[in-house]
Amino acid sequence: MISVLILTKNEEQDLPACLASVAWCNDVHVLDSFSQDRTVEVATAAGATVTQRRFDGYASQRNAGLHELPYRHKWLLILDADEQIPADTAVALQAAAATATAEVAGFRLRRRDYLHGQWLRHAQISPFFIRLVRPSRARYHREINEVLEVDGQVQDLTLCFNHFPFSKGISYWLSKHNQYSSMEAERWLQEHQQQLGFSLRTALFGKDFTQRRYHQKGLFYKLPARPLVKWLYMVFGRRAFLDGSAGLLYATLQAIYEYFIVLKTKELLREQPQPRVLA
Repeated sequence: MISVLILTKNEEQDLPACLASVAWCNDVHVLDSFSQDRTVEVATAAGATVTQRRFDGYASQRNAGLHELPYRHKWLLILDADEQIPADTAVALQAAAATATAEVAGFRLRRRDYLHGQWLRHAQISPFFIRLVRPSRARYHREINEVLEVDGQVQDLTLCFNHFPFSKGISYWLSKHNQYSSMEAERWLQEHQQQLGFSLRTALFGKDFTQRRYHQKGLFYKLPARPLVKWLYMVFGRRAFLDGSAGLLYATLQAIYEYFIVLKTKELLREQPQPRVLA
């Protein structure tokens, strides 16, 4: 009833647990970006079908996974290698797929992020993600922090899946988000040059969750002192302090990430050609 797609690049450490969590599925696919470690060997040994594709962008890689692999089933569960599906969630997913009407094209789940073994229950800003879809009716856009658009109804499931973004350590997380911040700065510059408009009304009251998040992020990028605003919002607005030291650390790391984006955006703006001023 459900196929599984796992995207990988040098994931020999995290992939075994991810594969074990979807052992109930008889059609697991790994789309690998030519890993240089034992990722392919691990996936093959677990019985997964491995396809390798040169990485040419986050959205395009995910779209290739959606539309270019030979799935057995009409529903597809999308995972990263550092994510795992608990047993009760697996049962709920299969039941949802079996009973979904034709109008339903996707299901949204809550993701539980962990840091130092602590679930960041309060610190997570946006923990809801569409992960179970009819692949023919879904497509990714936006190159960084990709957005999955679904043609049809999206329903919410109450159960969760687990995410371990710090499984490779803080240094790895910072290195990855250093890269992400460069991409976010470039995306901001493009939106600024195109004079894209973002609606406060849509950000607050839009019916579609993905659309609300898009406008919220666009408006957030216009705020002054964003790193401080983000830290204060996470710690006091989201009550990250209730997650203990892990919650405070996570809020601080997110503020650092936001500061990276601010610095790189200013750098890109300085590099832009300046208009000539006639005397």
